[in-house]
Amino acid sequence: MSQFSRREFLGAAAVGASLLATFGQPRVGVAQEEKKGADIQFGLVTYQWGKDWDLPTLITNCAKAGCLGIELRTTHKHGVEPALTEAERMEVRKRFADSEVECVGIGSNERYDNPDPAVVAKAIDATKAFIVLSHDIGGTGVKVKPDSFHPNIPKEKTIEQIGKSLNILGEYAAGFGQQIRLEVHGQCCKLPTIKAIMDVADNTNVGVCWNSNPEDLDAPGLEHNFNLVKDRFGETAHIHLLDSKTYPHQQLLELYVKIDYAGWLMLEEGTVPADPAAALIEQRQLFDKMLAAARAKVG
Repeated sequence: MSQFSRREFLGAAAVGASLLATFGQPRVGVAQEEKKGADIQFGLVTYQWGKDWDLPTLITNCAKAGCLGIELRTTHKHGVEPALTEAERMEVRKRFADSEVECVGIGSNERYDNPDPAVVAKAIDATKAFIVLSHDIGGTGVKVKPDSFHPNIPKEKTIEQIGKSLNILGEYAAGFGQQIRLEVHGQCCKLPTIKAIMDVADNTNVGVCWNSNPEDLDAPGLEHNFNLVKDRFGETAHIHLLDSKTYPHQQLLELYVKIDYAGWLMLEEGTVPADPAAALIEQRQLFDKMLAAARAKVG
């Protein structure tokens, strides 16, 4: 073996040993990386904090906060509505594509509880328009509501009506690569009611959007109620102020980590601070700390 080839051989052997040490053996930190909850992300529902921001401002403020997903609630200043032309939709899509912020979808106000079939049919048609809009702008789904019970109408009938409506929409949305997300909302917000609706709405393209309501804590408690619907969760859930003294967000995060949820926990808060953009940064920082603690405890 010549001197050159020997040096080459020894060098290659050293590199091989180094690679074996690096990749052939467990590395410090791998177990940490593999903990559950790695795909939980923080986002914003425009609701109150972002309702007065136009789309460029909304995207900019979210990017600064590291809040990389937005649910565009209908009727807000961002102006993303079914009336947009094809060119306007492409412009919205491009704004998101050119940023690091993702359009998670549309937050509609459509509901399917009304005893009048014509009203329900109109709501279904309106939801279909939102589904097409979400598809066109690069979103992945549409949030809808169950919503209320009505006098002299058996609750079971309303539950069945809502569930069947959701099946229609789940099938339609699948053709556009969209998901229907049923917000835990209104008089239907108790989790046993939501489970009953989802038992009827058995289309797999219909998911539950957790909403962090006080009713989540009804006996026998948060974990029990969470477990009632955890197998039907969609890609989004709503949370409120993470430093709230009235809702156990830390426990909620632990439950989401436990099931290794992959989706968006989206801030939807009605109390408007003096500086929502600064408050969003603070909430993101708190979210990171709380999620890390949850992963350390559960993962």
